[in-house]
Amino acid sequence: MTIERVRTQSPWEETIGFARAVAAGDRVLVAGTLPFTDGGVLQGEGDPYEQARAAFGNALAALEPFGLDAAAVLRTRMYLTHVRDVDAVGRAHREIFAAAPPAATLVVVSGFVDPRVLVEVELEAFKPEGSEQTPEGA
Repeated sequence: MTIERVRTQSPWEETIGFARAVAAGDRVLVAGTLPFTDGGVLQGEGDPYEQARAAFGNALAALEPFGLDAAAVLRTRMYLTHVRDVDAVGRAHREIFAAAPPAATLVVVSGFVDPRVLVEVELEAFKPEGSEQTPEGA
């Protein structure tokens, strides 16, 4: 089985030693993803809905090198710092995945590496057998 990895500009990938996405067989796993731009700017500061949309956007971008999109997502995990944000984050999730709802988990945690972050997300996606799409540099 071939294992393919996608890296981004996240400074934590190098510091901690992880890849943004890893494909093995028919699965693509996307690591915990925050609502930061490649330039390190927090998107949606103070707004859990905007942070969720940005974090999911970043996570979905990690699927693009494999030719996958939101329809390929089997499972999402959402980590929030406040239970009050469940509805806002849920609304963002519903808007993004309504056409093909994945299994989902939502957990409230005590915090993230940057205290301004309200939401972190993870994805698991299905990559059909025979898919020839391979990320550059993999």
